[in-house]
Amino acid sequence: MNVWIILFRGINVGGRNIVPMKTLIGLLESIGCTHVNTYIQSGNVVLRSSESNAECFKGAIHSAIEEKLSFKPSVLLLPVGQLVAAKEANPFPEAAGSPAALHLFFLSDQPAEYDENVLHGLKSPTERFQLLGRVFYLHAPDGIGRSRLAANVEKKLGVPTTARNLRTVQKILQMAAAMPQE
Repeated sequence: MNVWIILFRGINVGGRNIVPMKTLIGLLESIGCTHVNTYIQSGNVVLRSSESNAECFKGAIHSAIEEKLSFKPSVLLLPVGQLVAAKEANPFPEAAGSPAALHLFFLSDQPAEYDENVLHGLKSPTERFQLLGRVFYLHAPDGIGRSRLAANVEKKLGVPTTARNLRTVQKILQMAAAMPQE
């Protein structure tokens, strides 16, 4: 059985696409997932599945949710090693002391092209960023809520993203490490 991390985008945000975590767990178990664990209400899931093909697995997740809840959320599926690599590749290690200020935007695909100067023009004087592979790192020590860069990163990179702060990434990895062996 494979350990997968699922990062849902756009559920339980702003009163839209409400999915109670018990319902989500039940849906995932109905498609054969085991040891399903969630972290906070925004769609962070660690589970085991016999499915080894990410695209097939993503399709099964979409179908189950669409059938039961009548919407199709954006899903980013990661093997544990990919999340570990993203955490370890952090280009701002000194920011790890404030894990809520360091955000990892996971990209669905590698951007075909983007203008780094446009991104620099959006950042505040205290913000720093770097794109490494399919992860956009944003250190926003003054908070992400008013960050023009955070609000526009997906549009400027031209690919769907979902972001998690380092604290959440660390918690998800702890959950994956505690997953029972099969």
